[in-house]
Amino acid sequence: MLKVLVLLQIAALGTYDDLRASRRSERGSVTMEHVLWAVAVIGIVGIVVLAVTNYVTSEAGKIK
Repeated sequence: MLKVLVLLQIAALGTYDDLRASRRSERGSVTMEHVLWAVAVIGIVGIVVLAVTNYVTSEAGKIK
């Protein structure tokens, strides 16, 4: 599941970069923007993975 989310992130950043290709006058800000988006997405993915792991662990504990 983590691999799928990482691939989605890479695809989204690539598409986003293509859309912003026409506005390259502020090159440094684009780089910082990508870094901030990557950090945000990695944080969200981490939260999702943690939630799914906790759910699966709690449900597995209920199996007799």
